[in-house]
Amino acid sequence: IHLIIMNKNATKTTLVIGASENTARYSNMALKLLKLFGHPTLAFGKQSGEVEGQRIETQLNTFIGQEIDTVTMYLNPQNQTKYYQDIIQLKPKRVIFNPGTENDEFVELLHQNNIETEEACNLILLKSGQY
Repeated sequence: IHLIIMNKNATKTTLVIGASENTARYSNMALKLLKLFGHPTLAFGKQSGEVEGQRIETQLNTFIGQEIDTVTMYLNPQNQTKYYQDIIQLKPKRVIFNPGTENDEFVELLHQNNIETEEACNLILLKSGQY
């Protein structure tokens, strides 16, 4: 039995950055949990692959023109730098920095571009109904 938990944000797309097919990675868990909670998802990672039918793309520009509500980060700050402008160009409403991805420099850039930021654990936000 598959349980899909619907909520008011279920039509808002989330882009997982740092997505991985490795089931031990938090980005993999986040993709699965977002799907379980009924959120449309997109996935970007350094290696292409698939998580429960969700293709992992290796080019961020693949998502240009799509309406993205939330970007959730699973890349450490050093690996985020080369994606700053691409993420800003996607114009998400917010970027969630999961534990270990906190990045004051990028937060400042995002705020300058009227993009909200949040330092939180995506998994906990989902499980606690705060997503």
